[in-house]
Amino acid sequence: MLLPPDMREWLGADHAVWLVIGAVHGHLDTSAAHRMRRAGGRGAAGYDPDMMVALLAWAYGQGVTSSRRIEQLCRTDVAFRVICGGRAGPDHVTIARFRAGLGPAAADLFASVLRLCARLGMGRLGVIALDGTKIAASASKSANRSRDRLAELAGELVAAHAAADAAEDALFGPGVRGDELPPEVADPRTRDERIAAALADLQAERDAEQAARDAEAAEYLEAAAAGTPPPGPRPAGADVAAAQLRLDRLTQAQEAKVASWQRRNAEKKAATGTGLPERPPKPPAEHAKVKRAAERVEKAKQRAAERDRKNGQAQATGARPVKVRNITDPHSRLMPVRGGGFIQGYNAQVVASEDGLILATTVTQDTTDVAWFAPMLEQAQAAARLITGCRPPGSTQPGQIGLVLADAGYLSEDNLTCDGPDRIIAVGKRRDLEQAARTGKRAGRDGTGPATTAMAERLKTPEAITAYRHRGHIAETPHAHIKHNMGFRQLTMRGKPKATAEWTFTAAVHNLLKAITTGHLTSQALTTLAS
Repeated sequence: MLLPPDMREWLGADHAVWLVIGAVHGHLDTSAAHRMRRAGGRGAAGYDPDMMVALLAWAYGQGVTSSRRIEQLCRTDVAFRVICGGRAGPDHVTIARFRAGLGPAAADLFASVLRLCARLGMGRLGVIALDGTKIAASASKSANRSRDRLAELAGELVAAHAAADAAEDALFGPGVRGDELPPEVADPRTRDERIAAALADLQAERDAEQAARDAEAAEYLEAAAAGTPPPGPRPAGADVAAAQLRLDRLTQAQEAKVASWQRRNAEKKAATGTGLPERPPKPPAEHAKVKRAAERVEKAKQRAAERDRKNGQAQATGARPVKVRNITDPHSRLMPVRGGGFIQGYNAQVVASEDGLILATTVTQDTTDVAWFAPMLEQAQAAARLITGCRPPGSTQPGQIGLVLADAGYLSEDNLTCDGPDRIIAVGKRRDLEQAARTGKRAGRDGTGPATTAMAERLKTPEAITAYRHRGHIAETPHAHIKHNMGFRQLTMRGKPKATAEWTFTAAVHNLLKAITTGHLTSQALTTLAS
């Protein structure tokens, strides 16, 4: 025999795969995975969900995300065979379906791994850090289409479907194609549905932006009608309306003067036989202020027309980027990356602890980070409560978050003043902060709010700048481990819900591997926890 009959002799007792198997089968809550659809083909015995979770966790930890490659390794790699119990592992279709169906189970697994790490004494909460990283989607940049092109494709598909329906009706009779599939086999992820989804999403964003502009213009016009227009330039949508509002007000005022003079003149004539000595006021069309206001209305209309012309020209020539959507993964976005260029992907937010655990994570469609400080902080506080409740007796670790570190991408007055623990958010680039701390000069932008100004002054102090120097190591190390050590640089799932589930599962695997590599998760520790 090439291998011993006892599988426990296939690998050394200190091999990490035993720790993954022991953690998944004995110490993680996999009930959500058990509630999923049965893993296995029709007519065959289903696979144990715990085994499937351990298999995916080990594969992702080794940088293997292809379901076909995982199927191959289940036959040729000893560690993969041990996870599968020595028999042939699941085929790639079963693996792919199980992974695609993780959904909410991924979040439950992430929380369960976090609880296990807390029981092992991990999760230092004194200083935590927040950062975002761009992760490529399972889609190509070349699959992006503009709104006009999406509408054109949708029209072509409608015409193609109509022609196909007519041909099938002529061949098979009305309502029958002749090649129908059972409902459970039909694939809903068709190209025309993705095009429709992309077009609808783009239109929804366009409508939301227009509604925001209309609301801003309406707010300005309401204040202007009350005689208290806010300072600063008018919103683009209110320019013509504001000028017309002023013209109407001056015209009405002048008409009132003319009517008043005519009434008083008639009364004096009736009483004395002679009219008023002063000259009558000019009609509105001849009054200087009214004429100037009318000229302003025409100029505002000309500016609006010129603005529309330039916008159209800029989009036609490519001088201004046209909003696009991807027909492979309509939820993904073009994301700018460090060093220049773009990828088609998502923005993954991660909150990490001092000892390298990922406390909270999610996947967003926003190219910037600023809107996600408060939501991620709330998730991190929930994770801190979970960790504190699972710590071993006698733990001396702090029970709550002491300090939150974030780079300038999260800088805003709201983020500096929202509820939560103490925080240091950079007001500029790292080199500018270091120079400001040495020289006392201001770092960051001028004309900012009071909270930002106070943060800039705080970052000049030795204590604050020393604390902020730890941000890069705490926040960016998990990203580096996932992308470089685990080799996870691109999602395999499409659509934001599934992409979020896959990234969350990857973060859980990161935490599990962190517990193993730091020596917290050992065979002895698993035995102790079981007892």
